[in-house]
Amino acid sequence: MKSSARSTTTTVLAASLVAALALTGCAKSEEDAASDSATATAAGGGDQVVASPGAGADKTCTLEQFGGEKLDLSGATVGFSQSEKEANPFRIAETASIEAEAADRGVKLLTANAQSQFSKQISDVQDLIAKGADLLVIAPLNSDGWGPVLRSAAAKKIPIVTIDRKINATACKDYVSFIGSDFIEQGKRAADRMIEATGGKGKVAILLGTAGNNVTTERTKGFKDRIAAEAPGLQVVFEQTGEFAREKGQQVTEQLIQSNPDITGIYAENDEMGLGAVNALKSAGKKAGDVKIVTVDGTRNAVRGIVDGWISGVIESNPRFGPLAFETLDTFTRGEKVPQDVVIQDSAYTPENAKADLGKAY
Repeated sequence: MKSSARSTTTTVLAASLVAALALTGCAKSEEDAASDSATATAAGGGDQVVASPGAGADKTCTLEQFGGEKLDLSGATVGFSQSEKEANPFRIAETASIEAEAADRGVKLLTANAQSQFSKQISDVQDLIAKGADLLVIAPLNSDGWGPVLRSAAAKKIPIVTIDRKINATACKDYVSFIGSDFIEQGKRAADRMIEATGGKGKVAILLGTAGNNVTTERTKGFKDRIAAEAPGLQVVFEQTGEFAREKGQQVTEQLIQSNPDITGIYAENDEMGLGAVNALKSAGKKAGDVKIVTVDGTRNAVRGIVDGWISGVIESNPRFGPLAFETLDTFTRGEKVPQDVVIQDSAYTPENAKADLGKAY
């Protein structure tokens, strides 16, 4: 985010955070994807906004509850742990947003990338602590297995904010806040779009995300629960992980076409798997629209897929965590309360708005 836009954006984000507290008390190369995502992030398109608080929004955390001392964020060192290699546009945009906000605020930032290896992420964060990080922002690869990191951080009273995925630990004890989407709601919205695209009848496959994290579990639950309740004529006949990767999504879809040649729709739990599915369908001689595809994320390539007729809808999962993550840390280290769960408001891309809103994608 450019400094000229920062004051306005920060005001909006801060106002959203304060309001929440008050109420509670098509395939392209990886280089092209990186360029698109960096451009979209730099343009500031679609910064995160806090959603209206719902159930559990009264749960907050303060520095006094957590333990530790007040800290001037501008003089602090923040460690950022990224979970996956930055070939996925979501990760590119997420990292770029964190780095841009740190630079804009003049905060020293230490970064590490686990390259999709959980053991490496654990050692990465331990290393960030050893290098003097006063605060941590973590994009977790898995939800479980964070004991060693949490113990090390607790020993030094280092506040942790997790983004985009949760860790299975105790808020305001092991970590301060989680910032991310309502993944169950994303699944429900994806199901609504699938029902509309298919007329509520046919056979649907699910390309599952990586096992072991709450995003996959909750996006699956939301989708299946909504289908069962609203469209009994839609049958989920196939579920297999595509590991949130385009190549794997293509491989799984190739298998799917062989085992279920009459498949009606594919729900891909991220855009990259959905784009892999498009590649597989093209290779099989299918035409745009023959199989209805609904995905989650909001990448530029996926939204282009809607414009081209290959994808029926994309539920946004906004990766621009930088401003809100640093606003949360700043509020917390000043001694003010922050929500334990900061739920962001996501939009959606459909055939009706995809062309006009392409510039908002990353």
